[in-house]
Amino acid sequence: MGCLLWTRTNIPAASGIHTEDNIVAKYTPQELADTLKEGLLSFPVTSFDAELQFDEENYRKHLAWQASFPVAGLFAAGGTGEGFSLTPSESERVVRTAVDEVGNQVPVLASAGGSTAQAIENAKAAEAAGADGILLLPPYLTEADQGGLTDHVSAICRSTSLGVIIYNRANAIYKDTTVATLADRHENLIGFKDGVGDLEHDARVYAKLGDRLFYLGGLPTAETFALPLLQLGMSTYSSAMYNFVPQFALDFYQDVRNQDRVAVNKKLNDFVIPYLDIRDRVKGYSVSIVKGGLDAIGRSAGGVRPPLQNLAPQDLADLKALIATVS
Repeated sequence: MGCLLWTRTNIPAASGIHTEDNIVAKYTPQELADTLKEGLLSFPVTSFDAELQFDEENYRKHLAWQASFPVAGLFAAGGTGEGFSLTPSESERVVRTAVDEVGNQVPVLASAGGSTAQAIENAKAAEAAGADGILLLPPYLTEADQGGLTDHVSAICRSTSLGVIIYNRANAIYKDTTVATLADRHENLIGFKDGVGDLEHDARVYAKLGDRLFYLGGLPTAETFALPLLQLGMSTYSSAMYNFVPQFALDFYQDVRNQDRVAVNKKLNDFVIPYLDIRDRVKGYSVSIVKGGLDAIGRSAGGVRPPLQNLAPQDLADLKALIATVS
């Protein structure tokens, strides 16, 4: 996978290198991009207890299991990790826990979102926690044009030395010209994650930026789109099902990278499409079904926080039966 082994090193404050707590980053932004683009990416759920509070012990167990497979990067407190439901202090704790538990095995990235000020706070906290990079989520609620999005991303990129990945989704649709401007302006902008699936738009971005960035698929159940998006330069994607069927997810990814259409279609028909049918029964199940999958294999990470809802009993039973076919 090209992962870099590293040792955290203290450096003198007088060196002029900006780091949080004088700790050298494990990767330069370019090294991080080069690592992430060559393997499958994990977006682990955040474990909650019966009162829906962060369950650190169980989260550590889940992370250790996730990192025991050859995954290229782990994104803590992301969408699948219900980052949208975490307070800033909870998000920082989740990221710190991930860095402490598996940061010496796999790159750990954090999420930044909400207002520009909150995203900056998230980014600084992630750097202080020892994270390797940032996934910048769309700004909260309000609509924005390209000038505003440019200012938003620039503010976050300036606030951290970590590599930043922008998430093209919802109210943050970045034109190819905007992405090019941001890439020219900020060396630590390293990636473009797409959660829309507009093929013309993706083609424009890749044609204009080429290898300046790395590209990852971020549509719900990204395996569904992985093979065609590979042709548009997206060499990897965020796998939610890696949470509970990691070997299947890795095998699927390898089939995609090998462009083995027969193997990909078989896995789509045998598992992924039936999985989508369960996912689509209720809005918000894209996250809930992942925690349901962990329930089904006996590795529960607790329930989901409102406004999401847990899988209904029949949906969970159907998912458990499906998982049994690939276990």
